[in-house]
Amino acid sequence: MSDSLPPLDEPQPLIKHLLELRDRLLRALIAIFILFIPLFVFSQEIYTLVAKPLMDALPEGASMIATDVTSPFLVPFKLTLYISILLAMPIILHQAWAFISPGLYRHEKRFAIPLLASSIVLFYSGVAFAYFIVFPVLFGFFTAIAPEGVAVMTDISRYLDFIITLFIAFGVAFEMPIAIMLLVWTGITTVESLREKRPYVVVGCFVVGMLLTPPDIISQTLLAIPMWLLFEAGLIFANVLRVKLPDPPPES
Repeated sequence: MSDSLPPLDEPQPLIKHLLELRDRLLRALIAIFILFIPLFVFSQEIYTLVAKPLMDALPEGASMIATDVTSPFLVPFKLTLYISILLAMPIILHQAWAFISPGLYRHEKRFAIPLLASSIVLFYSGVAFAYFIVFPVLFGFFTAIAPEGVAVMTDISRYLDFIITLFIAFGVAFEMPIAIMLLVWTGITTVESLREKRPYVVVGCFVVGMLLTPPDIISQTLLAIPMWLLFEAGLIFANVLRVKLPDPPPES
């Protein structure tokens, strides 16, 4: 009976996976740290750049304020950390891919690599769309409707929370084509079925826009409409490629 038991000093598969996961997480954290150090030197300039859409929309002579004593240091610090994570996202996803790829079939790997690259590009595109398109429209509207005699002076900490929320919301929303590809690829649904549910999807886009953005109709609409267009793009892409997950090879 003792011959059938594995040696006590032989590493167990679970321990190996946990050790590899630890190493992957450490590499991701090191990548974030390496990016953070040089960026922190320019943390003030980075915050000025991120605050530019609001500053351009403020009336002449108006400025942002810091209501907390530590805000002038902590807010640029947190912003630099967020940007470091954002820039390190390809490395983070690469580590995640390296961890899960041994468990995939060869045909799954060929599909997953371009899918992973596309998800990164789409996330960055969502962030860029929020910064260059949404912010100028949003801040211009809010500052224009301020009642007469009211000075618009935004706290820098609240502004950071606001833009980070929108960055994440738009970055995730722009992953809509990837979500459709995965749904079709895994056989959960079909392109034809999604087309039939188009009216519900459009309503769902506005509901998601309401949940992910601040409570104003402009940001909700500016998120919902791109989501709907990306849904249509995902349908076209899935229909052209006719992505279908092949049956796994029989076990030997």
